[in-house]
Amino acid sequence: MEKFFKLKENNTNVKTEVIAGFTTFMAMAYIIVVNPGVLVGWENMGNPLFNSVLVATCISAAIGTLIMGLYAKLPFAQAPGMGLNAFFAITIMGIMGYTFNQGLAIVFISGCIFILLTLTGLREKIVDAIPANIKYAITAGIGLFIALIGLKNAGLLVISPTDGYFLCDFSKYSEVKPALVALIGLVIIAILMMYKVRGALLYGILIATLIGIPFGVTDINSLQGASWTPPSIEPTLFQLDFGGLFADKGALDAILALIMVVVAFTLVDMFDTIGTLVGTATRAGMVDKNGRVIRMNKALMADAVATTAGALLGTSTVTTYLESNTGISEGGRTGLTAVVVAILFVLALFLSPIALLIPGAATAPALIIVGVLMIGAVKNIDFDGIDNALPAFLTMVMMPFTQSIATGIAFGFISFSALKLFKGKGKEVHPIIYVLAILFIIRFIIMPG
Repeated sequence: MEKFFKLKENNTNVKTEVIAGFTTFMAMAYIIVVNPGVLVGWENMGNPLFNSVLVATCISAAIGTLIMGLYAKLPFAQAPGMGLNAFFAITIMGIMGYTFNQGLAIVFISGCIFILLTLTGLREKIVDAIPANIKYAITAGIGLFIALIGLKNAGLLVISPTDGYFLCDFSKYSEVKPALVALIGLVIIAILMMYKVRGALLYGILIATLIGIPFGVTDINSLQGASWTPPSIEPTLFQLDFGGLFADKGALDAILALIMVVVAFTLVDMFDTIGTLVGTATRAGMVDKNGRVIRMNKALMADAVATTAGALLGTSTVTTYLESNTGISEGGRTGLTAVVVAILFVLALFLSPIALLIPGAATAPALIIVGVLMIGAVKNIDFDGIDNALPAFLTMVMMPFTQSIATGIAFGFISFSALKLFKGKGKEVHPIIYVLAILFIIRFIIMPG
């Protein structure tokens, strides 16, 4: 294990990697039930399709994360992506009228495109073309985004359809209990980190889960009558409907719509993954002397293969998770962290009631702390000159405000390209950035949101 993962060379050990793996898994275990809820509807909870997607979620996450750990040897975890699953359910099935099985076929096609782009090295070239200033902004923006997720999960920020975000009402005890549990957990983690306790995030999550029991936030009653047997995956396994996609191949509109949705999937997933990898690796020091993420192409291949595997199993696009930052903040530096996460996703098929016992209020403090750590990248951003400052600023703020890493990167690319052109320094922009900026503009026009 030492020889394979080079633990000493990466200043880590088995204990640290295992703790990091458990921390990452706990922070993202919510996806096990949330993903099928988004894809097939919460009203279908417990039916064969819902249960099948749940199994597909666990297996696809395990496959992608295991490839990441053993092939790329990086501590990143993968699972069906939030946002991408909503795009699948709302846009592909809802607005565009594709069936669930046709949607899986679209995801599979986009996954094959990812594999081709990775094999040709184009995805890695895209990463290399990103200006250093925007790379630092991506890290800081992800910090803001992940902190926002934590604040929402904690119940500290409440969403209003008309007024946006506002602070929870502390005068209503019944509504504020999750926020109180999260605040207590946040203080505990902060104290443990001040005293440099290894595993502070993991201990904080566990303690907050226990504290949530008397508050009624951690529902231990859910264990009663819970099923410990994995459901059947048969309803979604290999159920891709390619024929339905091309049934109207004579209609130009149908073909253009298909191309549009595949391109949209490709752009969003590609830059969600690239943003997460670049932002996290930069902060953790997993970059070479030129600032390039180590073994980046292998990490991107893990993402591409996981997406195609996920489609075959019965779930939407699999991507690298922001919550990987929690394990990395615990010291996870090698693929062993990812292997631990993959094993836990497999075990979750048999122990899902325990995995789902951890409330969002318990993992929220860890996400907030990670946001604190990642926002530090802002000190490396060059704010001299509006042509440098504005693209970096837009990259940072658009991520949390639009709740999309890809959208933040898109605004960064578009503004950077435009300002450099107007300044007469267009040659400072890599041609790839110009192409991507144009593609993002087209995507926003044709398929906003």
